[in-house]
Amino acid sequence: MTRSFEQAIAAFEPALPLAVAYSGGADSTALLLACARKWPGQVIAVHVHHGLQAAGDEFERHCQHFCAALGVPLVVQKVDARHAPGQSPEAAARHARYMAFEAVTLINNAQVAIQTIAIAQHADDQVETLLLALSRGAGLPGLSAMAALWQRGGLSYCRPLLQVSSADIRAWLQAQGASFIEDPSNVDERFTRNRIRARVLPALQACFPQFRDTFARSSRHAAQAQALLVEVAAEDLLRMGVPPDIKALQNLSPPRLANVLRHWLLSVHHATPTTAQLDELMAQLAACRTRGHQLQLKVGQGLCVRRGKGLDWYNPKLF
Repeated sequence: MTRSFEQAIAAFEPALPLAVAYSGGADSTALLLACARKWPGQVIAVHVHHGLQAAGDEFERHCQHFCAALGVPLVVQKVDARHAPGQSPEAAARHARYMAFEAVTLINNAQVAIQTIAIAQHADDQVETLLLALSRGAGLPGLSAMAALWQRGGLSYCRPLLQVSSADIRAWLQAQGASFIEDPSNVDERFTRNRIRARVLPALQACFPQFRDTFARSSRHAAQAQALLVEVAAEDLLRMGVPPDIKALQNLSPPRLANVLRHWLLSVHHATPTTAQLDELMAQLAACRTRGHQLQLKVGQGLCVRRGKGLDWYNPKLF
């Protein structure tokens, strides 16, 4: 169920000290302000300067002035968030942010290790993420949308506002009289997410007023189903060994084979096959019945090959 902003903050109990990812926008400003009031002296702000907009320096100055007035330490991390060929700009920026967060390990050289990083994504962001996943034909991992809690690089991350609407956050912030930045890129409808925000969410609100709750429930169901598939895949891979035995793979049903191949590629090699690549890999495995039958197929940034009785993957650029 959706919550009010106050309810979400009251329920938020992270391990301290806490870092808040602070862009200067409305959502992160509200989260930073509320956390600084709830845990004075235990909160810092982390601003990531992506280097993608001419106004980036102005955003940084706003964040510096706001944090100084609030009495909260600010760490600015400058990154190069330009996307590589074939990579989405959103994915490149997200990766750069995570690298910046993981680089922040001390607060003002005071030897106080950050325990948690809070990110201000909210219920509307969650719906947008789910709709983007649907538009791309995503499987259960994509339909699970964004997790409320997770671990990465030795840090705990959380999204305490995932059950709070954007409108409620802004209403609370307006009542506080706090200043924030309106990023012009957030209304640029050349980006699919912004078109969803501007055109689709108002239509959903008119047709299905409870869509934030129902969509979130569907994402939770998808996440539970995906967690079960991961457990099954881990058990299958344990029986087959790493690299997995081809004959053992051939004994699996097609859905179970696809599941364990995805898990093996991602968990061992950090490779994600496209649907077409996975289908072709399964077809080649089915045909691999004789000792001399060779197998070689591009998967992700590397190649799946046969090595003796097993299926292996390697990145030729590393050799």
